[in-house]
Amino acid sequence: MAITPVPSRTSSNDGNDGLFEEAAAAGAHVDAPDLRMFVFALFFIFGGITSLNDIVMPKLQELFTLSHAQANLVNSAFFIAYLLFSLPAAGIVRRVGYMRTASIGLLTMTAGCLLFIPASRSATFGMFLFALFVLGAGITIIQVVANPLISLLGPPRTAHSRLTFAQAFNSLGTTVFPRVGSTLILGGLAGVSAASLSGAALDAYRIEASRTIVHTYIGLAVALAVIAGVVWTRRNRLTEDLEQTGTIFHGLTLLQRPRFAFGAACIFLYVGAEVAIGSNLVAYLAQPGVWGVTHQVAGNYIALYWGGALIGRFIGSGVLRLVSPGKALAGAASGAIALVLISANSTGAVAGWALLAVGLMNAIMFPTIFSLASEGLGRRAAEGSGVIATAIFGGAVIPPLYGVAADLSHSLAYALVLPGLCYAAIATYGLYARRPAIPAAA
Repeated sequence: MAITPVPSRTSSNDGNDGLFEEAAAAGAHVDAPDLRMFVFALFFIFGGITSLNDIVMPKLQELFTLSHAQANLVNSAFFIAYLLFSLPAAGIVRRVGYMRTASIGLLTMTAGCLLFIPASRSATFGMFLFALFVLGAGITIIQVVANPLISLLGPPRTAHSRLTFAQAFNSLGTTVFPRVGSTLILGGLAGVSAASLSGAALDAYRIEASRTIVHTYIGLAVALAVIAGVVWTRRNRLTEDLEQTGTIFHGLTLLQRPRFAFGAACIFLYVGAEVAIGSNLVAYLAQPGVWGVTHQVAGNYIALYWGGALIGRFIGSGVLRLVSPGKALAGAASGAIALVLISANSTGAVAGWALLAVGLMNAIMFPTIFSLASEGLGRRAAEGSGVIATAIFGGAVIPPLYGVAADLSHSLAYALVLPGLCYAAIATYGLYARRPAIPAAA
């Protein structure tokens, strides 16, 4: 797929080692600052809404008296959408273009938010999971659009740095949304516990308490619908040379490239580790042996976990202009392993702050893994994005496994060995992919 802005603008390709050299040579590299701001906004939106799962999960766990493994089904319902919709989303991009596909994704997210209304009225855990699944489907489509598009909107030489900078806006969303969500969702009815109720009183409590979740998502639905309308009015902003050949599964042939396949696997592991830690932070910090605070107070600190990624990504976008992306990735993953080990083997303030600091180490991982895996894909960038987005399905697999490990060991700290192993694989990939990739055409 080659794209050019309307009206067209000229720009020079001043690097040979970037993310999409072949695409740039074909005219896909464009310099469109206004479109970059639009993509930054998409990163902010889908990052923020995704992070609300960390707030919704402890709320639903309390409402429906769930185990750690059952509560982590929130992540499974949300992230399984990446497995089912990433490749179809890449196919939609190939046929209708980036901007129209973005509108489709935003409207799907709107539908997911509105499904929280019937979920609240029924007050059943399954309906909430279905609403989260539809919401996840919309975010999947947006992510398939956003990652390759921001890489194409600028010089290929700085693609690693630019994608990391865009991910900083994702982190801005994940920092802001949990702080607001904690107040709106975890703050209400804090003096009542579902465990102390039964029968009609329990049903009434679940309906009333779930309304705090619904009001939050109705507000998001209105905002998303407005944004979808704005994006649709700009659907012709890019003139795109769309490739309509091949099936939606054609992108899977990219897994024959070892560098790409290893990178996709690391996306699976990274998202799983990040979500497993983030979604269980409220329960982790609330433990008597850690901070012993209420869920609402612990929820307020979720913003620091994601805020670390925000700060790290702004710093990382500059560092990646000076340091080999592979080496930077290996260093960040090693730092995450060290912090996980410190937290698992400590108590009190040290245990809590060490785990929160993992967010800082997470900062450059997703964009760097994505760009390292996608180097040299050229015109197949959208297909590659679809395959890599499928790997985000790790967020549906690893968190429940973390929950199972915590239930079996009766220790959220012991279960941290699982994300630790994920980070070890990512560090290995950083060293493996430290050299430039061979273009797909070769």
